[in-house]
Amino acid sequence: MIGLSLVAFVLSIVAIATGGEPQNDNSLDVESGRAFTLMSQQLPTGAVTFTLILADTTRTSTEAVFQQEVARTTAPLAADRRVVAIETPYNAPAALAPQLVSSNGHMVMAVVSLNIDFTAARKQFGELRAEVDPPSQMTVSATGDVAVAYDFDSLLAADLQKAEIGSSVVALVLLLIVFGTGVGAVVCLAIGLIAVTGGVGSALLLAHITDVSTYALNIVTLIGLGIAIDYSLFIVSRFREELGRGRTVPDAVAIAMGTAGRAIAFSGLTVAIGLSAMLFYRGTFLVSMGICGAMVVAISVLLALTFLPALLSVLGTRINRLSVPILRPRPFGQGMWHRIAIAVMRRPVLVLVPTVAVLLAAGSPFLHLHLANTDVTQLPPDADARRGAELLAADFPSQGANLIQVVLNFSDGSPLAPTNVAIAAAVSHRLSATPGVASVRSYVDINPQFSVAQYQQLYGGGTGSLPAAARDQVTRSVGHSIAVLDAVTPSLPASDAAHALVRTIRAQGQVAGATTLVTGDTAYDIDFVNYVVGRTPLAIGIVVLTTMLVLFLLLRSVILPVKAVLMNLLSLSAAFGAMVWFFQDGHLSGQLNITAEPIDPTLPVLLFCVVFGLSMDYEVFLLTRMQEAWRRTHDNRAAVAEGLERSGRLVTGAAAIMITVFIAFGLARVVTIKSLGIGMAVAVLVDATLVRALVVPALMRLLGRANWWAPHWVRRLPGDPEADIAA
Repeated sequence: MIGLSLVAFVLSIVAIATGGEPQNDNSLDVESGRAFTLMSQQLPTGAVTFTLILADTTRTSTEAVFQQEVARTTAPLAADRRVVAIETPYNAPAALAPQLVSSNGHMVMAVVSLNIDFTAARKQFGELRAEVDPPSQMTVSATGDVAVAYDFDSLLAADLQKAEIGSSVVALVLLLIVFGTGVGAVVCLAIGLIAVTGGVGSALLLAHITDVSTYALNIVTLIGLGIAIDYSLFIVSRFREELGRGRTVPDAVAIAMGTAGRAIAFSGLTVAIGLSAMLFYRGTFLVSMGICGAMVVAISVLLALTFLPALLSVLGTRINRLSVPILRPRPFGQGMWHRIAIAVMRRPVLVLVPTVAVLLAAGSPFLHLHLANTDVTQLPPDADARRGAELLAADFPSQGANLIQVVLNFSDGSPLAPTNVAIAAAVSHRLSATPGVASVRSYVDINPQFSVAQYQQLYGGGTGSLPAAARDQVTRSVGHSIAVLDAVTPSLPASDAAHALVRTIRAQGQVAGATTLVTGDTAYDIDFVNYVVGRTPLAIGIVVLTTMLVLFLLLRSVILPVKAVLMNLLSLSAAFGAMVWFFQDGHLSGQLNITAEPIDPTLPVLLFCVVFGLSMDYEVFLLTRMQEAWRRTHDNRAAVAEGLERSGRLVTGAAAIMITVFIAFGLARVVTIKSLGIGMAVAVLVDATLVRALVVPALMRLLGRANWWAPHWVRRLPGDPEADIAA
């Protein structure tokens, strides 16, 4: 078994070296997505480009020296074989040149066109960017889809590496504190690193078959490192506990696997169930993150149930070597967790009510949650691509305009046919009269003096005889059955005003002879939020019900699965509240290096799916220890106290390791990973302290023997340890 596991580890390294390329690809079946598909099928896509913004605070773009600086700065880039052209105000067509100069005249745009595809461009952008070498008085920022994708890739990779190294070192220290032995600590850490390697390798292999999100590797590490170490910690601790009772090595392994191993198998199932909620969001990157997360959980469970017991059989009593005497736990019945449990159960109502009130108050910021699709602001403020995007929006008004694109898919004939030209002109007139629309750009808005009849006459002779401006507009916005009308609005894409405008345009209804679809950043934002929100109740409902069924089979109790779910929801409420308080309301934004903004709709989903399963880990381990004590004593108070004491030190240590891993990701520079890491750290901290130490024993004391009630037929089901022993 050890040999097979090592072979699998080597194969995982090979998979990492030869794996596919992660990428985010959303293909939702929503109105904006269908419109975008029509546009991509019928309109030219153009070359892959990125934009440079060259600024000189002392000179303006009209000065010859400024023009020479621009030429010298971009010359190495222009000589690169991957670059087709660089368009600046000095070589662009006369009508376009003013749009490439900033409103203050001290900045110019250079649009760099490439002859490589987007995937190659995002990989090689760092080399291309390094060729831009401005003089000391000039600054250069790069932006555009290629630059943004490169910055995301670079920062995610750097965050992943720092998080893995930092959390591994701290985890080893915490394991030493929990175990008081070096060998046990190293074994658990090694299992965690092997599981993460297998998870990353599996995710990259999957990238050859389907789209795998660029965030997936971070999720794999985030979940895998914490959960694999936790599972190993539970089994190794139980193994050492049985050795301490005088068991032989084979018996100690068998008992550890029959108790902690069984709990871990069910725990892994609950984590996988939580992650499976992401499968309900088909067409989004959440699906690949759910699959990759479930794979690393499966690998962690498999290692804990096969490789780890084999390793413990070989190590035997040597698992206790390199001991740290000062870190040894106190004898049973004298520990802190036993005293806490007894104190809580003396005054359960007095403890339960204020604690629950505090947790609900912590979650209250979630009540004013504002969801919106996020963009380049997910990058830190000092990221090159974000700086460039902000300069573009602030100083190049014609470039930063928000376009609401209305796609007309004509029922019959070419868009240039007289009847369809009249339809397009009517829609354009309707858009122009809509409050909030500054102007409309389309093939029937080239000359404001033209009538419908003149446009019909203009396009009646075909495209060959068109003036240059009309021909260019037709090329860019007219397909064989569609025409695109761009409604220009000064409202920012994620603003309430822009959202209201899209809804107004959609409410104007269809026109005879064509299907009207609205797309653009704002329309996609609305559609994406509605898509996620619409599927969330079903996803949560199925996860909750399935989890309760699994816990029912594990615990053979009707009450405890319901209680476990309620405890998890309490922990989640605090995490959701923290996410809104920090990232939407902007508290400590300077310290976190973030910009306060609406929450991305995928973040609450990710937080729920990951935390719901991970919190259940501690619930399962705690309740199974209480269950053992209950079956031995049939004394509810004694079972709760013993279960909390037996598991308290381990759950605290496991939670500390989880929190360390999550905080390491909370230090990430990409906001999505940062917010997820901080939210998960808050959830686990609350779960392992207030919930497990106060709420659980207080509630179980109040429920008494009802905790353990189940119909008689349940106890005859296969897989019950008590029934197995009796048999």
